[in-house]
Amino acid sequence: MKPRRNPAGESRPSAPLLPLGAMMLAGFSAMPAAQAQQAEAEKARELPAVSVQADADKADGYRATATRVGKVLQDPHDIPQAVTTVTGALMEEQQVGSLKEALRNVSGLSFNAAEGGRSGDNMNLRGFYTFGDMYLDGIRDTAQYNRETFNHEQIDVLRGAGAMLFGRGQAGGVINQVSKTPLRTEQYKLTGSVGTDGYQEVTADINKPINPNTALRVNVMHRDEGSWRSNPATGTEPELHREGIGISLGLNLYTHNQWWLNHYWLKTNDIPDYGLSFDAATRAINTNFPSETFWGTDRTFDKSDTKMTTLVNEYRFSADSTLRSQLRVADYERSYWARTPSATIAPNAAAAICTTPATCNGGPTRVADYETVTLQSDYSTRFQALGMKHEALAGVEYLKEKSFRHSLLNVGGTTAANPPLFLPYVVNTAGNPVRFDSDSYAVYVQDTIEFVPKWKATLGLRRDQMDATYSSATSPALEYGENSYRSALSFHPAEDTHYYLGWSDSFSPTADLYQLTVTPQPPERSEVVELGAKWLLFDGDLSFRAALYQATKHWERNGDLESTAAILTKKRRTKGIELEAAGRIDEHWEVFSGLALMDAKILEVAENVNATTGVITLANPEYAGKRARNTPKYTFNLWTTYKFHNGWKIGGGVEAKGDRQAVNPSGAGAVPTLNGEYHPNTAPAYARWDAMVAYEHKDWTLRLNVKNVFDKLYYDSVYDNGGFAVPGTRRAVILTGEFKF
Repeated sequence: MKPRRNPAGESRPSAPLLPLGAMMLAGFSAMPAAQAQQAEAEKARELPAVSVQADADKADGYRATATRVGKVLQDPHDIPQAVTTVTGALMEEQQVGSLKEALRNVSGLSFNAAEGGRSGDNMNLRGFYTFGDMYLDGIRDTAQYNRETFNHEQIDVLRGAGAMLFGRGQAGGVINQVSKTPLRTEQYKLTGSVGTDGYQEVTADINKPINPNTALRVNVMHRDEGSWRSNPATGTEPELHREGIGISLGLNLYTHNQWWLNHYWLKTNDIPDYGLSFDAATRAINTNFPSETFWGTDRTFDKSDTKMTTLVNEYRFSADSTLRSQLRVADYERSYWARTPSATIAPNAAAAICTTPATCNGGPTRVADYETVTLQSDYSTRFQALGMKHEALAGVEYLKEKSFRHSLLNVGGTTAANPPLFLPYVVNTAGNPVRFDSDSYAVYVQDTIEFVPKWKATLGLRRDQMDATYSSATSPALEYGENSYRSALSFHPAEDTHYYLGWSDSFSPTADLYQLTVTPQPPERSEVVELGAKWLLFDGDLSFRAALYQATKHWERNGDLESTAAILTKKRRTKGIELEAAGRIDEHWEVFSGLALMDAKILEVAENVNATTGVITLANPEYAGKRARNTPKYTFNLWTTYKFHNGWKIGGGVEAKGDRQAVNPSGAGAVPTLNGEYHPNTAPAYARWDAMVAYEHKDWTLRLNVKNVFDKLYYDSVYDNGGFAVPGTRRAVILTGEFKF
């Protein structure tokens, strides 16, 4: 059996420079700066220079061999927790543009439709929200916007409670996007795509080494896309217009003191699609209007401007000890006016729903500005003590958040003759905006101990402190301190086999993503137990994993920012089984597939505090024992390709999900029924098939993708409170040309 590749390439010293962590915060470094410089100088005299390519986080085919989702660079096979990685190669072959499209490859994941202030990427994993668990290169990226993948090397999904490693979060897992960074070799790739429904995309990936230790990488993207749906009154379609740039400058690369300066900018200018409403009588998708019907117009909009600048330093004291520090400044601006669908009123040119000529609703609006400053530093080391091997981690983090959120100003009227009209970023002068200003501090420590050969125990603890002020008159401030825990027992009978039993306990505060109540409610707590196995097959080219888990959440928060009931359920649980395979079966045949079976139930109904009186209100007890919303009983995904000797490659696959229920279980009113039985609004199960054929040359590639080959009408996302569901793409054909030089 050939040996597994080491994800951490060796690096050797050059000029001694202080690490970012030591410069930014005293105490980050494991030794004083003077000692670090002296040790570095001594090593420079002792060790010969070597050149080893160390493209951290760069995936190979469909099986990722390196990830930082566990805070250090390691093979996902060695992490005692379920990990799914969507690699760059997989996204490229599927002609993926958005994060949402990429995550169709993740089993156990479902999509929430926009509304209630959650417009943007919004997913459920193992039945639990992930809106507080979005990360970019290990730093929180929880703003609500639509993410693109042109600057992503891969996407790592760490399943289960991840707050011990990442901070406050949910029970489903962490979604970490990995940015492209400079490579050692000169590389240029230009890509152009055209397709049905006005699809046009141009991307460029340019990597330029400047000298042996300095390199620049630039990724750019521009994409326009229409839809198969339209407003019959105007002909307007939902549209995507997106452009972005990712720049990464690597300094002092392949030495003991590496630096990266990264800047990311993404601008979106869309006409948003809020789908079709549910029928109150049938609990199914409304059929009063054809599925092609769209209620938005060219007046409605979804605009965002995202900017992030990050300074990264990786300081290696020795082959066994590394300090990695990051400083990021980010600004997320967002403004949208969307038109929700109606079950009875046809679309019109004004994007208004008028119940009478004098009563017209313009639909949801939002303007928001979210600013963050993040400083984090992680120290990892390996050593032996008391006859046992240790892999220790320690880290600190500071997060500054400032948020402004309000509705838009209606510059029109409220009648059919003078309908509502909103303009981007024009803030409503009435009402009170939601403001949030917080400082968060965290420290964590973890040790993985090989106490006897082939057996390892992992123990971790994290402490988070938050001091926040709000614009709320009833709850203007919040202070909290909470612990999160992680533990695991691993057995490695052979290098290619890993069995583990893990337990984690994490939290989210009462004000998670800025919801408050008159009386502070207990924080969310999430307990996850997972029994898993991982195997490497075919000389390590194919990974296969299985996991059996139980995730329990207490005091679950509502995902709808506009809801007056902050608590969704008091206790609920998901039990599940997952199977996943990724990699090469032989040199021609690759596969990526996952199956998830989930049983998600409400165990105890919500307890909420009345915003006016402070009285405790209970949800209808009949919700106890019912299925959790937007959690299908099964999901399945498969993508496979076969490459012929003459350069041709064919591929295809399927994405399938069971039916998903859309209901708000926090209310005291009657439960939804159909024919006398419990039956909430339900989006039907579906299976979407895709196909690909390509001709690959070392300098160029021509690829044809057909999405939804059988032109299936399906609904891939639901507004989980029950109002509407958004249909997925119908048959779409995209032709792509790639030129490498």
